[in-house]
Amino acid sequence: MSLLLPTTLVGSYTQPDWLIDRKRLGDRFPPRVRAKELWRVAPEWLEQAQDDATLLAIRDQEDAGLDIITDGEMRRESYSNRFATALEGVDIDNPGTALDRSGHPNPVPRVVGKIRRKHAVQVRDVEFLRAHTDRQIKITVPGPFTMAQQAQNDFYGSEAELAHDYAEAVNAEIRDLFAAGADVVQIDEPYMQARPEKAREFGIEVLNHALQGVEGKTAVHICFGYAAVIHARPAGYSFLPELCGCSAHQISIETAQSNLDCAVLETLPNKQIMLGVLDLSTNEVETPDVVAARIRRAFPYVPPERIIVAPDCGLKYLPREVAFGKMKAMADGARIVREELAGGN
Repeated sequence: MSLLLPTTLVGSYTQPDWLIDRKRLGDRFPPRVRAKELWRVAPEWLEQAQDDATLLAIRDQEDAGLDIITDGEMRRESYSNRFATALEGVDIDNPGTALDRSGHPNPVPRVVGKIRRKHAVQVRDVEFLRAHTDRQIKITVPGPFTMAQQAQNDFYGSEAELAHDYAEAVNAEIRDLFAAGADVVQIDEPYMQARPEKAREFGIEVLNHALQGVEGKTAVHICFGYAAVIHARPAGYSFLPELCGCSAHQISIETAQSNLDCAVLETLPNKQIMLGVLDLSTNEVETPDVVAARIRRAFPYVPPERIIVAPDCGLKYLPREVAFGKMKAMADGARIVREELAGGN
């Protein structure tokens, strides 16, 4: 965008209580297999209800002043399971087990055949979003490395081989999402941070496979996990400079809750930085001045022209009034810094 310090969500926004059982959602780890029991709306009315919730998410983002709008991921039980369970080669009726990033076993897709994308999964999501806002739009897809870590592999000879077929499916989806009108497509790869040794072995290779031949603005989100689920924050990233070698244009990182030393951003000189400036571990709404200070912390290491302002991670687990308040503070804080840079003070 030509606008300095544009604002956006990482992806998700608070789903309404009438749409999903938020207590049950918050009492468990993010589902890797389908969790249809979370929806409060009968199956025959669910798509209509998800459309209505998406409209609310769009309007909240616009009212808060965000520049790049997402669909809030209203149709998803988690950021990854909707896409991962729509692929051929997965036995969704007999799930497997894998350790999540906190070390607990979790039901996951069980891979019993070659992973293939049977059909577009999120094209209608983009078309709906494009039809209901005149601002730039972004859609998110789970990354191939992360999906390979969130699966039980009963078919492939290696995790890398599995991840490459996930990458092929993601690549086809991304092409269709841009064709449907997306301005930005973001790949969520939190498990590159959670499993850095494996990520160094084949993570960048499969990520670039997913982006091969793609025309359009792309981003990669890497984080320490949802603050509502993963409470501890390390002092820094275990996998970040390596992303300099990926094909994505933007790298989404969190700095607020972890109070990250922004000097690490110097290791990504060829990327735009989606700078996480909202602490999602607390329901306290930041002031615009606090947000502005978090933005300025990055300036010694990244010029403002390469910064996109965002939350640390998704707003999915926050109460709606808190999520909206934080989002508005983020937009207002970016405006403060934007005016300073323009000589407005």
